[in-house]
Amino acid sequence: MIAVPADWGDRPVPRADRNSRIAHTQLVEKARRGRIDIYFEGDSIARRWGASDAQYRDFLLNWRRNFFGWNAADFGWGGDTVQNILWRLENGELDDVHPKIIVLLAGTNNIGSAVRQSVDVAVVEEVTNGIGAILALMQRKAPGAIIVVMGITPRRDSAGGTSEMSTIAAINARFAAAADGRRVRFLNINDKLATADGRLIEGMTVDGLHLSLVGYQIWADALKPIFTEILGPPASTDHAPDPTGDPSAARSSAAR
Repeated sequence: MIAVPADWGDRPVPRADRNSRIAHTQLVEKARRGRIDIYFEGDSIARRWGASDAQYRDFLLNWRRNFFGWNAADFGWGGDTVQNILWRLENGELDDVHPKIIVLLAGTNNIGSAVRQSVDVAVVEEVTNGIGAILALMQRKAPGAIIVVMGITPRRDSAGGTSEMSTIAAINARFAAAADGRRVRFLNINDKLATADGRLIEGMTVDGLHLSLVGYQIWADALKPIFTEILGPPASTDHAPDPTGDPSAARSSAAR
């Protein structure tokens, strides 16, 4: 388990904006519906894959092609830090769900897009200890679940180009060391998304940060052997709750 010193990245922090509060309410309700054997958690990189928003229709189709029959549900929310995710999980989004597998991709928003010349030790400590707190909470609320911690993916959405990669690599090294390979597993797909020096391969993202369909398929291909090992092959039917979308988009559509 990752050590969790007090007051360093492991404090739950709620989002203050109205849209995020509504989204949290919807995700708590979603957790009460259907059957969830695979629980995806994270920020916008996780969320865009299994969301009902019209602009992500192709991503949702990809999600269904890869995971239908495994009862997979997406609980990511865009813009979340590890502290925000911890708050959401502490406040109902994982209560009584009892998934068999949890997939976690988080920490990108803590890193941000600041230009750095070397490893940002403070951010490394913040993210790894925040993830440690999330893992401890997940293990308490879903003790039967195998947790797959994803390595933070490469980004080039700042003027610094690959300047964030040394910090990302340091965080991922901590994740790898903390995973026991059984109940907590570490999965890093970055060697398929970027070159050895951290430069994203063309076409792997849509904006230097969020994965493209090609990137999501690489992620799916890495996850499916794990899902098959634990759950067996996908069934012919699926009982996961329906996907949710951005509440502000839904309100805008209603207004029109």
